[in-house]
Amino acid sequence: MMKLLPVTPLLLLLLTTLEARPKPAALKCRTGPLDIVFVIDSSRSVRPFEFETMRRFMIDIIGNLDVGPNATRVGVIQYSSQVQNIFSLKTFFTRAEMERAINSIIPLAQGTMTGLAIQYVMNVAFTAQEGARPPHKKIPRIAIIVTDGRPQDRVTEVATQARNAGIEIYAVGIQRADMNSLRAMASPPLEEHVFLVESFELIQQFGKQFQDKLCGVDMCVEQEHGCQHSCVSTPGSFYCECNPGYRLNVDGKTCSPIDACADGRHGCQHHCVSTRGSYSCRCRPGYYLGQNKRSCIMIDYCSFGNHSCQHECVSIPSGHYCRCRSGYTLQPDGRSCRATDLCNGVDHGCEFKCVSTEGSYHCMCPEGQQLQADGKTCSKCGAGHVDLVMVIDGSKSVRPQNFELVKQFVNRIVDLLDISPHGTRVGLVQYSSRVRTEFPLNKYHSADEIKKAVMDVEYMEKGTMTGLALKHMVEHSFSELEGARPLSHNIPRIGLVFTDGRSQDDISEWARRAKESGIVMFAVGVGKAVEEELRAIASEPVEQHFSYSADFTTMTHLVENFSLNICPEEGKGETEIRSPCECEALVQFQTNTVAILQSLTEKIAQMTARLEDLEKQIANKK
Repeated sequence: MMKLLPVTPLLLLLLTTLEARPKPAALKCRTGPLDIVFVIDSSRSVRPFEFETMRRFMIDIIGNLDVGPNATRVGVIQYSSQVQNIFSLKTFFTRAEMERAINSIIPLAQGTMTGLAIQYVMNVAFTAQEGARPPHKKIPRIAIIVTDGRPQDRVTEVATQARNAGIEIYAVGIQRADMNSLRAMASPPLEEHVFLVESFELIQQFGKQFQDKLCGVDMCVEQEHGCQHSCVSTPGSFYCECNPGYRLNVDGKTCSPIDACADGRHGCQHHCVSTRGSYSCRCRPGYYLGQNKRSCIMIDYCSFGNHSCQHECVSIPSGHYCRCRSGYTLQPDGRSCRATDLCNGVDHGCEFKCVSTEGSYHCMCPEGQQLQADGKTCSKCGAGHVDLVMVIDGSKSVRPQNFELVKQFVNRIVDLLDISPHGTRVGLVQYSSRVRTEFPLNKYHSADEIKKAVMDVEYMEKGTMTGLALKHMVEHSFSELEGARPLSHNIPRIGLVFTDGRSQDDISEWARRAKESGIVMFAVGVGKAVEEELRAIASEPVEQHFSYSADFTTMTHLVENFSLNICPEEGKGETEIRSPCECEALVQFQTNTVAILQSLTEKIAQMTARLEDLEKQIANKK
C-alpha cells in the first residue's frame, strides 16, 4: 500500500496557522486516482448542527479531489446501530452529484457500532461489485472514519483484518472520541493516521489540513519516473501504465505490443490477424465471415443459379459440382443424369430377390419367411423374437414387498428371452395416478442391462389409472421412435398389463385401440383386480389371454390350446391365416411366461403365509 507523505504531528498548531495560509481556488489532487470511502458516525450523540459540520467536512475534501471513473472515486456510508450505504464508489463521478447526495443524508440517531461499519467497508464497500478498482491496478483504498464517541462493539480485530486486506484507515475523533479506539482502528504509522479534533467547530478547518495529507506530492513530476508511455502518481509513489494495445514488461517501465491472437481465445474459426492491441478474423478462400465476425460460412455457389445441374448442385469451397439422385448416373457432360437398373448394376446383396424401382431397389423374401432388419437377408422365425412392453401397476394397494416380487417376475421373463437389437426387445412402463416409461424398447440391448434397470425402478405408490397407462402404451411405447420394429417386419407386438385393483378411469377405449393396432394383449390380475376389466384388456381368445387369482395359481391355463387359437387351423370349413413366425414367437413367449408365473406364485404364497402369521402374533399381543 502506498503511504501518504508525512506531515507535522502538531495538529493544533497546523489548525491555527492553516486559516492564514492562502489556497488557490482551483487546486485539485494531482497524485493520481484513489478509492476513498467516508465512514461517518451518525449516532444519537451527534447533534443536528454537529452533523451539518460533518457534511461540510466531506464536501470540502471532495471539492478538492479530481473525481471521475478513471480518477478518484468516492463512496459514503453512515452508521449507528446499523450501517447505511449513502452511495458507493461506482454511483457518482461528479462532485455536484456527490454533494447533493451528502446534503440528503438523514442521520440514523441510534448507537455507535463502529466495528460493524468497518466490517461493511471491508466486505462490501471496497469490492469490485461496488466500484473498487482491482488490486493489480495499485489504486490506494482509503477509509476515513469520523466518530465522536466510544464504539459499542469490538474494533481491534476487524480493523486488523481490514488493514491486512489492503485498506488504509484514517481515524478522526471529535470531542468525546476514545483515543485508544482510534489508535486500534488506524493504519500505521499512527502519528500520520490518528487525529483528535477538540470540537465540531474545528473539523472544517481540519479538513483543509487533511486535504494536504491526501494530495501530497505528484511523484510523476517530482522525479524521473522512466515510464515509456505514461506515469500514474499515487500518494508517496507512482506506477507506469501502457497505451491501449500494449502490456507492461517485467521491468515495470517499458511496454510491448499485445499479440491478441497468441492466447488462443480469439474464437476465429479460420485465421486470426493481430493488430495493435486487437485482432480480426479472416476466412480461407471460398468462405466469408459471419455476422459474429468469427465464424466462416462457405460460399453457396449453387445459389447463383447458373449451375445447370439436372438433379442436385453441391457447393464446395472452390466452386460447385453436379450430383444425381440415388439410382441415377451422372453423364459425361457433368450435368445430366440417367436412371439405372440397380439390381443389375450394383451388388445389392438381396438373399432371395432384388426388385428395381425408379432410382432405387428393395429386397423380397419367399412366402413364409421374413425380411430381416438389415433389409437384405431372409430367415424363418427368430427363436420367439417379439417386441414386448410390460405395463406394471405401481399403485399404493400393491405394497412395497409385492412390488419387489413383480420386479422379480419381470426379470424371470427377461432371463428366458433372446435380447438383442435384432432379437427380442423389452420396454417397461409403470403407472399409478400417472404413467412413467421406465425404459423404452430401444434403451437396452442385453438381458443384464434390462434386469439391472428393472431392479432400479422406484415404486410410485399412488392411484390406479389403467386407462391412462394403456393410452401411453399405444401412443408411445409401441412407436418406432421408442424402438418398435415396423409392422412390415412381422415382429409380434405384445403388451402385458399387470394390475391388482379396479381402474380409476375408463379402460375400454384404449384397450380396444391397442388390439386394433395389432398388439397382442395379456392381462394379469391379483387381489382386488376386476375380472371385467381384465377381459376388456385381453386379446381373443380372452380365456387364454387373461388370468385372475389371489395367488397366481390359475395362470397355467394360458398355454392350453394356445396354438389352436393363434396358429393356422382347419376346422368347421374355415382356415385362419396367420404368420407362422408370429405363432412360433407367441407360443414360446407364453410358455416361458407361464413358467415364471408358477415360480412367482410359490413365492407370493410363502409371503402371504408369513404375513398372516405376523398378523396373528400382533392380534395375540393386543
